[in-house]
Amino acid sequence: MEITFREAEAGDVGRIVEMLADDVLGSQRERFEDPLPESYMEAFRAIDADPNNELTVACRDGRIIGVAQLTFTPYLTHQGSWRMTIEGVRTCSSVRGQGVGSELIRYGIERAKARGCQLVQLTTDKQRPDALRFYEGLGFKATHEGMKMKLGE
Repeated sequence: MEITFREAEAGDVGRIVEMLADDVLGSQRERFEDPLPESYMEAFRAIDADPNNELTVACRDGRIIGVAQLTFTPYLTHQGSWRMTIEGVRTCSSVRGQGVGSELIRYGIERAKARGCQLVQLTTDKQRPDALRFYEGLGFKATHEGMKMKLGE
């Protein structure tokens, strides 16, 4: 069955949050409930209004089965080039291992090329060794050590 890609719409946010919450780490930080916390819709509206952000969904037979946020950023480094960051990648648990994630990442890479990016970057949680192997299999290299700082805790 063919996978199609499109930009997410407001009506998709519940399904996206459901996928984000559907794993060990996501279940600890997401709140998939009815109604969804308004913070998700606020974030969606900000992403949707920003021409340098794309919230992409992967669909099969009209059903959302994957999601990734693509963020395009200009940099002074690398001679003033643009790069794309891929974040929030999830596939529906019922289709994991069927190539959906690979197609979603390849789609993102094609979007980066279309926007003239010179680099595609992403992070993956160190608690997800399978994800690290997945991204390495797609050609990504762990060239940098990433760091994060949570604020407001």
